[in-house]
Amino acid sequence: MTIVLALSTTTWCAYNDWGGPNLYMAAPLVSFDRPLPKGFLDRPAAPNDRLANVTMPGDPDMSAWLEYFVAHGVDPWCGAAGWFNWERRFVAWAEGAGHRLDYLTSVDLHTRADALDGYRLYVSVGHDEYWSWEMRDTVEGFVGRGGNAAFFSGNTAFWQVRFERDARTMRCWKDLAPDHDPVVGTPDERRMSGLWSHPRIERPENELTGVTFARAGYVRAGGAAPAGTGGYIVHRPEHWAFEGTNLHYGDVLGAGPVVVSYEADGCALALENGRPVPTGEDGTPKSFVVLASAPAQLWSNTLRTDDVPLLMRPGVYTPNDDGTVPAELEVVALQIGGDLRPETIAKFAHGHCVMGTFDRGGTVFTTGCTDWAYGLGHDPQVDRVTENVFARLSR
Repeated sequence: MTIVLALSTTTWCAYNDWGGPNLYMAAPLVSFDRPLPKGFLDRPAAPNDRLANVTMPGDPDMSAWLEYFVAHGVDPWCGAAGWFNWERRFVAWAEGAGHRLDYLTSVDLHTRADALDGYRLYVSVGHDEYWSWEMRDTVEGFVGRGGNAAFFSGNTAFWQVRFERDARTMRCWKDLAPDHDPVVGTPDERRMSGLWSHPRIERPENELTGVTFARAGYVRAGGAAPAGTGGYIVHRPEHWAFEGTNLHYGDVLGAGPVVVSYEADGCALALENGRPVPTGEDGTPKSFVVLASAPAQLWSNTLRTDDVPLLMRPGVYTPNDDGTVPAELEVVALQIGGDLRPETIAKFAHGHCVMGTFDRGGTVFTTGCTDWAYGLGHDPQVDRVTENVFARLSR
């Protein structure tokens, strides 16, 4: 067995509100001992295959999505996490195509530094948002020793978490970390449970994946996010990842099944001979090769509740006094950029979902988006790119 897929169980835990609040409801501590609510592992049938998940073509304000969850009594948080959304689809396609996979969890990556020994390819799928220092060490050490990593995921490693009680609980203060996390101001300050890209931590996720949510954001997730084409614009069709796809420069990949949707990661970009390259200012390796991209945007504090009605659900978000909704753009600008001046906010206001690859010992490939799995079995070009990654990186 050469390929191992790690289930994003830290992210499942972060969104789990069974028996109490989750990390999105101002709780700084959540437990792996909690059962998963209805919807995380399986969902009631929906009239559209995509409706039971976070975003759906033709539902720009996400109202149909919200109606589905209300009608079926499904926990709304499971729309953003859980086996059902992404890993289930990826595994069904991979095993159906004859690929044999082994499986780990986020906790395995945390507790076992040797968890990836013996494998050639580590795989992350879907929404893989919460990572501990030890998880980073395990995967980055594996790549540094010549192992390969494929991130068919987005919003990946955006927040650092700390495990407690023998990895039975998980702590994360999120954007409140600089003011509330007790490790701030101590020798362990780099373990602060906040943004990996925060200057106090100095370990941007770009060093792991090549990309970051701070430089991209949302696609087709509410009226404030770009709809785009649903696919990537191809910039370097000559790359090995596109072999056999018949894609050309400027073609769109994956628009039919909408593989660019929900949450996306990117990097600071510049143009070189008309094609995008990383600037490296955000931690992305200068050797990172930008293969394809699509517009994405962080939600801003100017977002109003009628842009994304689901945010009005009790216990989801508390609107500001002026009717706007707390969102990520200003958090990213303040915590990474250092202030809320217009020029600082402008640096992060218009991002791109970025597919790319770089070498650091082994090879790292990323789709830079949560929804790649929706194209598998529905778009031969998406299938072929995935097969190319498997063939090259699992050898």
